[in-house]
Amino acid sequence: MRGKPWWLFAIGNVTGAALVAALFLWGPFVAEPELEPGELVVLSGADDSSGGQRQALIELWNKSHPRNQARIEPIPRVADEQLIEMMARAQDTETDIFNLDSTWTALFAHPPSGRPLIRPIDAGRLAVPPERSFMKKPLETCVYDGKLWALPFNTDAGLLYYRADQGLKGPFTWADIKPRPGFEAAYTGQLGDYEGLTVNILEAVWAEGGDLTIDEGGTVTLDLAKWDAAVERLKPGPVVLRDSTTFEETGSRTAFADGRVLFMRNWPVAYRAMQSSDSPVPFAVDRLPGPSVLGGQNLAVSERSEQPRAAQALIEFLTSEPSQRTLFDPGGFAATRARVYEDETIKKRFPYAETLRAAVDSARLRPVSPYYVDFSEVLHTEVAKVLTGQAPQLPRNLAAQLSSALRGR
Repeated sequence: MRGKPWWLFAIGNVTGAALVAALFLWGPFVAEPELEPGELVVLSGADDSSGGQRQALIELWNKSHPRNQARIEPIPRVADEQLIEMMARAQDTETDIFNLDSTWTALFAHPPSGRPLIRPIDAGRLAVPPERSFMKKPLETCVYDGKLWALPFNTDAGLLYYRADQGLKGPFTWADIKPRPGFEAAYTGQLGDYEGLTVNILEAVWAEGGDLTIDEGGTVTLDLAKWDAAVERLKPGPVVLRDSTTFEETGSRTAFADGRVLFMRNWPVAYRAMQSSDSPVPFAVDRLPGPSVLGGQNLAVSERSEQPRAAQALIEFLTSEPSQRTLFDPGGFAATRARVYEDETIKKRFPYAETLRAAVDSARLRPVSPYYVDFSEVLHTEVAKVLTGQAPQLPRNLAAQLSSALRGR
């Protein structure tokens, strides 16, 4: 195992754009002779960071790796379309790295049919053992069937945004989220019929004291009374903005920024997006009323890549502590390394960093399964029917439906 590179010590307190410049000027990343030569292609959704920090890191890598020039190939923003594109591109040798949603690790490691679409990370080639480098929860999303298949690029945890000019003070429970005169409703979230609704309903269930358990055979058990209460909590009305059933992340952020609601559930990148707005509303953030779903994206080497060692080296660079600082400051992505949140400069510039770290540490993973996408589709479809008035309540056989989905039926 290689020792820790000297540059990690040298730039421990450099952040943001200064970090990118310093890394290049100090020449920390020298092309390694054992890396296979050739272009490296990273398949990824759009860069939602403030200032395009992912691309900035790629450009930095390219300046010190002339034999392994890398480029990001963007694919559609919508998660379902991303998955279809990635699954198709996994069959060729042109893609080297996938930027996977954290719920897709199992699917790419063990697809229902055919050979794996990604290859395990060679931990022996990493500068530092991953369990000593990354936060526990984000790293868990990279593991399936006892193997490490990826490294965490950025993590995510839901935060509760609230109007800072309305005398509100956290921590908040659902009972604290009440409408006030001058606002259309008290709250908005991502309640459109897509993965965001799966996230929002799970968080609502956990806040109600409910849960969802899955045994080794894929049998789902849940307390329908708790789930009914959670769905009722998210129904449009005086508390929840009626348009929320059509919202994804951007729609809910716009409604909050336009002053329509007092509270909003959203991911950390919304913080920087609202800060950079031409007319931002005064806002602050706190943790959700209950645990957040753990989000994020992981970088994995394509099983068919012809430069697997070079691809892993690029992944190690992109997930390194200096890169994580760049993604957080000024990018706005939630870092996957605890040391970023412990940096005094970071804490001073971004007081919400400690709240975010606590949210990540206490977040819960969604079910880990090659059939997770099927599970989620069943779940958000049934919840959407209730929220939009197409069904009076969740189906009484919801657990059986979810069990079948997790078994690929």
